[in-house]
Amino acid sequence: MTQSLPGQRPAPERAFTGRAGLPVVVVGAGPYGLSVAAHLRAAGVPVRIFGEVMGSWRHAMATGMFLKSTPAATDLSAPEPGARLADFRRLQGEPELTELTPIPCDVFVRYGQWFQKQYVGDVDPARVVSLDRDAAGDFAVRLADGRELAAGTVVVATGLNGLAHVPQELRRLTPEGPGLGALVSHTSHHTDLSHYAGQRVAVIGGGQSALESAALLHEAGAEARVLVRAGRVRWGTTPVPTRPWAQRLARPASPLGTGWVLATVCTAPYAVRPLPASARLLLFRRALGPSGGWWLRERVEGVVPVLTSCRVTHAEVTPEATVRLELTGRGRTSALTVDHVLAATGYRLDLDALPFLSPGLRQALVCVPGAKAPDLTGTFESSVPGLYFTGSLAAPMFGPMMRFVAGTEFAAARIARAAVRRGHGAR
Repeated sequence: MTQSLPGQRPAPERAFTGRAGLPVVVVGAGPYGLSVAAHLRAAGVPVRIFGEVMGSWRHAMATGMFLKSTPAATDLSAPEPGARLADFRRLQGEPELTELTPIPCDVFVRYGQWFQKQYVGDVDPARVVSLDRDAAGDFAVRLADGRELAAGTVVVATGLNGLAHVPQELRRLTPEGPGLGALVSHTSHHTDLSHYAGQRVAVIGGGQSALESAALLHEAGAEARVLVRAGRVRWGTTPVPTRPWAQRLARPASPLGTGWVLATVCTAPYAVRPLPASARLLLFRRALGPSGGWWLRERVEGVVPVLTSCRVTHAEVTPEATVRLELTGRGRTSALTVDHVLAATGYRLDLDALPFLSPGLRQALVCVPGAKAPDLTGTFESSVPGLYFTGSLAAPMFGPMMRFVAGTEFAAARIARAAVRRGHGAR
């Protein structure tokens, strides 16, 4: 049982030890992993959580980045009051953030670390390298440092780790793999873009990470250019604290934006799951298209060159160790030579990208038709009994809110209740 930290309220003691006295293991210590662990701990469930606290937010975001979400959509979930971002700010003596205040990533990281200390307790930083089932049907968990332990229930909350997508046309330029020091990298590879000062950089993509990375590159002294497939760049609208009732009725607000579709999937993500798989995937892919935050527009528009309706049709390394891109768009072709290509091309959900899953578990996992994401029950349980998935990997089942911090409350509460029932022998 995790010990309470100074200033914490101890978790209530309950006669619960999981399957045959085994703990629940949570893989991942980001917003979803921490929220699930907080709910389990409050229910008296022995839980072991593995991973670096807020690791992706610390190492896959460039210095100077902000969250696209508003403060109301960035609260981690604990089953008791006092755990919101606003509570953290107040306790730290910091001013409240409003809809008109973009949230720096470092503020969100500090909030996550505070949340962990207050509501989760110890987090083991060891990396899970293997997850399998034993003959009794329990889980065998092996860690990078050689330790092994058994678990009755496992919750995979690894976020977007390992899911970064770099198009094959660009990936083939770096046989050793995209990354720092290579001619091609993904936005998730960087914590400091000032390394490219004085260099020509092509940023591929039209979403928040592309546009904000381009702004940071320009401000660091790089010659950045954004290549966007769409015909135009979409920008978010400046929030209006109080809207007329007619506007609120026509386009109700939600944590992900305004409109009836977003409001519905945020209010009732459980209603998404019964939809046909094709409808769920369409919702997952189309509900939120690439766009930039309203506060970012003035740092990009008219400042950084943006080429729209532009596709990279061919890429090659030149004798000078630069990259020559062949571009097609609006019925014309052109070429662009740069020192580096930064792929802001998003992420692809793919269970095969989770290296710790054993071949046996992979084979036993039923996927959503048309996607490499797990088919889940209403409690986030996969086709492997006792194995749960949450966060982005659950979005094809429960809708786009699972791609954002706003989905932590819905997911954590359901998974914790299911774990308690599972520990008492009921399913």
